[in-house]
Amino acid sequence: MSDLVLDNARLVLRDRVVAGHLVCRDGQIAEIGEGCAGVASALDLDGDFLLPGLVELHTDNLERHVAPRPNVRWPMMPALLAHDAQLAAAGITTVLDALAIVDRGESPVRGSILHEAALTIAAAQEEGLLRAGHLLHLRCEVSYAEVVDACEQLIGNPLVRLVSLMDHTPGQRQFTKVEHYYAYYQGKFGYSAADMEALVERRIADQRLYADVNRRRVVALCRSRHLALASHDDATVEHVMEALDLGMTVAEFPTTLEAACLAHERGMAVIMGAPNVVRGSSHSGNVSARALAAERTLDILSSDYVPSSLLHGAFLLHADQGIDLAAAVAAVSATPAQAIGLDDRGEIAIGQRADLVRARLVGEFPVVREVWRAGSRIV
Repeated sequence: MSDLVLDNARLVLRDRVVAGHLVCRDGQIAEIGEGCAGVASALDLDGDFLLPGLVELHTDNLERHVAPRPNVRWPMMPALLAHDAQLAAAGITTVLDALAIVDRGESPVRGSILHEAALTIAAAQEEGLLRAGHLLHLRCEVSYAEVVDACEQLIGNPLVRLVSLMDHTPGQRQFTKVEHYYAYYQGKFGYSAADMEALVERRIADQRLYADVNRRRVVALCRSRHLALASHDDATVEHVMEALDLGMTVAEFPTTLEAACLAHERGMAVIMGAPNVVRGSSHSGNVSARALAAERTLDILSSDYVPSSLLHGAFLLHADQGIDLAAAVAAVSATPAQAIGLDDRGEIAIGQRADLVRARLVGEFPVVREVWRAGSRIV
């Protein structure tokens, strides 16, 4: 295979942005230089940004393709391929598809696609059908009675790289205000007032019965396999201290500035949603990701439910929050890669995998123009 030479680019390195060129060889970055390459076969990027491929730790986007309308279920393989194409077009070259272990009565789509999605992702990956590299993030609802059994069935999958422990019981964490819980589930699933009242009562009872023991059992499963662990929706000092006591290293979507600051100070990687950055607020009425960025306690962005928000969010951190562009891009590349032990990607450096994104700013919005994974163009 001949070298891929990318010239006349603004290279976003780990610590700075430089005008220069890059050479890819055998799927890796072989050379980086300032100025023009002086190679006739080089691809002229016309001054566009060249960034490392984005690394996504938490996206529920597959669900949107499996259930594009209420009461509609799309076949898993074509849904996965459409999801994958959307990710690649957004510059995401490594993704952890978030699969939730939850009660079907609460989340019918998530509860029903779990095993089929895991099997289909593995099969598509093995057949070389996917543009991005797909791994798995297991989201475990600790108040769900069967979460440990389901986790045991999936945790041996070699694609699993991250496990998060959730507790969506109304009245705390993400849903401190119960009316937000009603608005979310009625809006998403069309539940009646009676359905919601029964659901709230069941969730509160289940939490009392199962949450504490299930949380510790899932943690034990993960520790035995050396998997990265994430807390979810921490709201209080007590939540963060519990997460630290259980050995969690990632804090997903803390809902208050107090919890986010403490988690960051104690060395946890704090993840917030890029849609939160783009919109300027949380859709659940919790702390704004921009507030965390202003306090410099935001480490990683996740596209969550809008793949294109990941790169957009990074550029907004730079433009609106005054964060150095290299540091803002690291929040969607190097830092998430490190958080789950992927040391071969996430930055433009010699010897790293040649996962690369060409982007051009149109106004404040970065437009992805080309994407390479291991030196091969995927978009």
